[in-house]
Amino acid sequence: MKHSSTYKCIYAAVLFIALLCNTRIYAQSARDTLSEVKVKGKMHKHITNNDKINVFSPGQRVQGIDSTTLQQYRLQSAANLLTQQVPVFVKTYGFNSLATFNIRGASPAQSQVLWNGIPIQNASLGITDISLLPLSLIDKVSMVYGSSSAMLGSGNVGGALLIENDIPHFDSARKYSLDINGGVGSFGQNQLSIKSTYSDDRWYISAKVFDQAADNDFTYKSNKNVEEKLSNAKLHGAGGLLNVAYKISDYSTIGFTAWYQQYDRQIPPALFESISLKAQMDNSLRLMLDWQRHKDRTKWYAKTAFIQDGIEFNDNAIGILSISHTQQYFQELGWEWQTLHHKFMIFSPLQFSSIDRPELQDTKQQTKVALASAYAFTTLHEKLNIAVNLRGESINDLSVALPGLNASYQILPCILLRANAQRTYRAPTLNELYFVPWGNTSLKPEQGWNYDAGYSLKVKLTEDITLIHDAAIFDRLIHDWIIWLGAPILTPHNIATVHSHGTETESKLQWQLAKWQLHLGLNSSYVLATTQSSYITGDGSIGKQIPYTPHYNGQLNVGFTFHGLYLNYNHTFTGYRYVTADESQYLSDYSTGNVQLMYNIHMHKHPIRFNIQCNNIWDQHYQVVAYRPMPGINWLAGLQLNLF
Repeated sequence: MKHSSTYKCIYAAVLFIALLCNTRIYAQSARDTLSEVKVKGKMHKHITNNDKINVFSPGQRVQGIDSTTLQQYRLQSAANLLTQQVPVFVKTYGFNSLATFNIRGASPAQSQVLWNGIPIQNASLGITDISLLPLSLIDKVSMVYGSSSAMLGSGNVGGALLIENDIPHFDSARKYSLDINGGVGSFGQNQLSIKSTYSDDRWYISAKVFDQAADNDFTYKSNKNVEEKLSNAKLHGAGGLLNVAYKISDYSTIGFTAWYQQYDRQIPPALFESISLKAQMDNSLRLMLDWQRHKDRTKWYAKTAFIQDGIEFNDNAIGILSISHTQQYFQELGWEWQTLHHKFMIFSPLQFSSIDRPELQDTKQQTKVALASAYAFTTLHEKLNIAVNLRGESINDLSVALPGLNASYQILPCILLRANAQRTYRAPTLNELYFVPWGNTSLKPEQGWNYDAGYSLKVKLTEDITLIHDAAIFDRLIHDWIIWLGAPILTPHNIATVHSHGTETESKLQWQLAKWQLHLGLNSSYVLATTQSSYITGDGSIGKQIPYTPHYNGQLNVGFTFHGLYLNYNHTFTGYRYVTADESQYLSDYSTGNVQLMYNIHMHKHPIRFNIQCNNIWDQHYQVVAYRPMPGINWLAGLQLNLF
């Protein structure tokens, strides 16, 4: 394999860095704007509300976004956040257009998005458009790397994006708050979000609303190297989230959450199109009811959710109107028991999905029923944490067992080792099976094994300088990988085997200098995801990289905090991406520079936060997806007021 020597060098370098724990040298370091990865034992840090990850996955690599970074991206989408701050590849079709993410070479359908523990992928497509996840409605963001099928369910092959709302809190004295956040920016961007909360000793109520609009008429270079303005690219989105919780007793609470949003988006022409009259409207309704009871060492919980997604696509140029409506029902019952050294969990999720097919006047359905359990124990003076997980799942007429084993070991006070092994499995989506007229009912489920290992360290190089570093290696082999092939009509097919392996590193160097806090950070990922065998005779993809999976991806962050001032320079790099399975065509690598500035002041006891972000300051011309131009230099400025 032509990249094997590079991979071995990177692998050796990752192992060598582990020696830093017992040295006092300065090392290449990483991003300040990301919180440190989740670790166990003395280095353990809860960065998600999900017990399946925090408690029963000690060997899982998890990365959380800190509150300072979330504030900088509060008026943006999850797609912008991940692109600039997380070493995953975000495949975006343009400014405020469809965006999906690729973790460790996995396809978008192989990675989940969970909202407060509920999967919210489109029931038909099996993917989530992360450009439609406004951070103004989200309080916590975490990325889970690698498979966690036993805990999070089949379909979790590459990893998961966890988005969460704050846990309701109750106060003996009544408390109110009201935050208003507005912003303006390049290409006619206008955004407004409002958040209000109320709490007393029994009730907690939180309401958030947002509205955004943009013309997106940026200038780009056409195929003839002529500067043109992007047309048919307007966007308007609005929505809100309501969270109500009631404290039944000192031990139990019940809560209700409703999230509705609607986006109207024009679809601009690709570089090979002279004009576009395409438009798409996306709307989503997500309702969740949950109950929890904590007493002594035991926790009971129950949650139920209903999700409805609608997509209306029209192309007035050729008279096409396509309407898709999907529904999902999810429920889960669970029980946890914990002592100082032993933890046990058993839960049973049910997920029912359906899609209407107006062309054939019928409905197709998929039902997933599972019973899962997990056992975790701590030994060797709380240095060793081991978890054994098992899930039995039935998907329509398919049944599968999904075992998992992971562990972490605090080898030294400053360094923790971890490892994770999981069986992976993904059944074809309703769209892959029944899409009219090009679905394929003969598709086999994807299945295989995922292995990853790594370490985390935190060491004080001097009294004022701290180094935090994390590195991982991973290996995954998937049989019957599903990919859409064909020309001019795409149809899903199984290609026999895909092998993904590579490395990831995250580090950050923090320097406290009087009232100054300086930071320097670097992320990197190296991914080889190649077709090993194929059912197609003479397939030219054997030994070739999966399309739209860059070998290299990384981000640099450098900046400082001084009193209420925060300044950060972010530099992102994305390697070349093949756009064909036989590697005959590719897109060049690209880099973008981005600057974030935030300033906090108090005026008449009211906190005020001003922030501005300037993206692509070097005005690079690039494409993430072929024939879809990205904007040059652009900016977004916001002002947040805390009225009470």
